[in-house]
Amino acid sequence: MFEASVYSARRKELMGRMGTGAILFPGSTLVGMNYRANTYPFRQDGSFTYYAGLNAPGLVLGLDCDTGEEILFGYEPMLDDVIWSGLAPSLEELAHNAGVERTLPLRCLSDWCRSRQVRHLPTYRADQVLLLCRVLGRSPEEIEAGSSPELIRNVVAQRSIKTAAEVEEIRAAVELSARMYEMVMIHCRPGVTERELYGRAQGMIAASGSMEAFPMILTRSGQVLHNHAHHQILSAGDLLLVDSGVCSPLGYASDITRTLPVNGSFSSRQRDVYEVVMRAQRAGIKHMKPGTPFLECHLAAARAVAAGLQELGLMRGDIEEGVATGAHALFFPHGLGHMLGIDVHDMESLGEDFVGYDREFRHSGQFGLSGLRLARRLEAGFVVTVEPGVYFIPALIARWREQGLHADFINYAAVEQYMDFGGIRLEDDILVTETGAEILSQRIPLEPSDVCARMAVAS
Repeated sequence: MFEASVYSARRKELMGRMGTGAILFPGSTLVGMNYRANTYPFRQDGSFTYYAGLNAPGLVLGLDCDTGEEILFGYEPMLDDVIWSGLAPSLEELAHNAGVERTLPLRCLSDWCRSRQVRHLPTYRADQVLLLCRVLGRSPEEIEAGSSPELIRNVVAQRSIKTAAEVEEIRAAVELSARMYEMVMIHCRPGVTERELYGRAQGMIAASGSMEAFPMILTRSGQVLHNHAHHQILSAGDLLLVDSGVCSPLGYASDITRTLPVNGSFSSRQRDVYEVVMRAQRAGIKHMKPGTPFLECHLAAARAVAAGLQELGLMRGDIEEGVATGAHALFFPHGLGHMLGIDVHDMESLGEDFVGYDREFRHSGQFGLSGLRLARRLEAGFVVTVEPGVYFIPALIARWREQGLHADFINYAAVEQYMDFGGIRLEDDILVTETGAEILSQRIPLEPSDVCARMAVAS
């Protein structure tokens, strides 16, 4: 964890922003996989991590904005805990590490809350809901509806701007991702199963002392946007889409996607589509700077997709009009990117309306644009992903063609020849600087010739 003073300063700033009342940050608990003592791997709550830095289960951070009091609630390790799990820091030691002066047993939390106006963030786990129900005397429905918008806005304001130390953590995660992608590129060959490559990647992550930031996507069926199956055998002519992220020592995430030619070289058709996606990514990144709405970056990438597909004969008509009406979303049906930090979709549990949108920008109901997680103006210190894609999704193409959607902009006869193509997505992690943007993951090969060279086959 960072120095205790870092977490103390974060808490002090938050209490100053809130002014009055009390705040609860429940940490994560251990969750049973198939019975209580056999648990899933532990993952700490992102906001608890941000304000306390403690990677231990069963803790709650209480802040009293009126008095400045900070309390860490939790359990003291018992002898059974030591027998089964080994020695662990005491509650007092954990509080000291976080710069919190006072501790209380978790059983005292209800009494502490009773005399205070308590605010909390949105819940996303059943254990958080039950804890808040118990200590605040409210129903699950009241807890679900009772998060504090003011608290959310202030937490988002702090967590959105990454310090230099936080950026270094993200760089560390990206560095491990780079080594993992190098290994995948070397071993990606016809006849290899997705499962084998997935296992190699998992082994490298675990051997490095890390864990996945989210379940890895590794598939030859790239047209399925979140495909977590790994049962297929790779064949010559396939494209392998790998979307993966790992955690830094302090839990910060990377999130990178590459699409690889299984036999080490792209066909002319694959390379054409790949370069459309690559140009779209560059167009999005080129627009990134403080003050620019990320919505504009998304639309710049969408126009690049439409222009590129028009060159390939798959789209037609006025590019601006085609994008404005959403015709390009047949091929690019998701948003350009999202915030990145302690959570891979950073702070998404707090709600997109607070994290990616604000009073200036509202969600669109248009297909494709509705999936944009981040629209608001960029600020120096944001770390975001930029991940355009082009996909040929047979069911979606058939539905649109049957309904005659966007026929003025889509050459359905030409698209029919791509029904077995799959999909290509390219994703990098970008730091917004005072003057523009820095690609944190630029050492991971992206250019077609560089990808093929890394796979040890001439392009």
